[in-house]
Amino acid sequence: MLKGGIFLDMENLTRNGGYGMRLRTVKNLVEAQGVTVLRANAYMAYDPEGEAGDPVWRTAKQEYRNRIHREGFHLMLKEVQRYVGTDGQEVVKANADLDLAVDAMLQEDNLDYVLLGTGDGDFLRLVRALQSRGKRVDLLSFANTSGALRREVDYHFSGFLVPGILPPTQDDQNRQRGIMHGVNEERGFGFLTLQTGLGIDEFRDDIFLHINDFAGPTGVPLSNEGFARLKTRGCIIEFELTEQADGRPRARLAWEFVPPR
Repeated sequence: MLKGGIFLDMENLTRNGGYGMRLRTVKNLVEAQGVTVLRANAYMAYDPEGEAGDPVWRTAKQEYRNRIHREGFHLMLKEVQRYVGTDGQEVVKANADLDLAVDAMLQEDNLDYVLLGTGDGDFLRLVRALQSRGKRVDLLSFANTSGALRREVDYHFSGFLVPGILPPTQDDQNRQRGIMHGVNEERGFGFLTLQTGLGIDEFRDDIFLHINDFAGPTGVPLSNEGFARLKTRGCIIEFELTEQADGRPRARLAWEFVPPR
């Protein structure tokens, strides 16, 4: 059994579509890789001055921190710094990137596996350093993920595709999300991959999608070329999973998933 650590850049994750993510599922995701979680850290900004002036906001933030702690994560709080910029405006900044990187390197002697939660390309050097010491480094991120970071890690989990990591909404009923792994541009069809569980081998890749079952961003049908670009762009596709007459799976009422802002 591998020994692992989780290091989450909470500001980056929540800002890019991971707000409300279930941290218990993040732990389950790591355990599904055959890993025993020894360390789980969540790095967050902390604004004592701002919270002191707004009791409602302070209560909400404290409840949020309590929930993270109840999920078994150690909170690593970085106090915000205030300064006046060149334009005379107050700037509030709290960057926990260095704290996360230092902690990961200090603890790596006891770890075989690291799950890094962020989309920030500044962590590329950390990934390489950990891998050079024989660690497997996987990535969990949502929108706005550095392409170089995604290519460097051993495996990238898109949070939008991991089952159960985000709380369900009313629109999620009977809806699935996947990516197109194969496309026939001339004939206007492709096949989608759907993550069915938390293991990297828990997926199905036999879901048929026809161009006529896909709606473009404006409701106007895509050209065959535009349909093929869904694959090359690595788009997340949201769809309703149905069956064809012969029982094979088919995606209908499909469109490109746009992460919430």
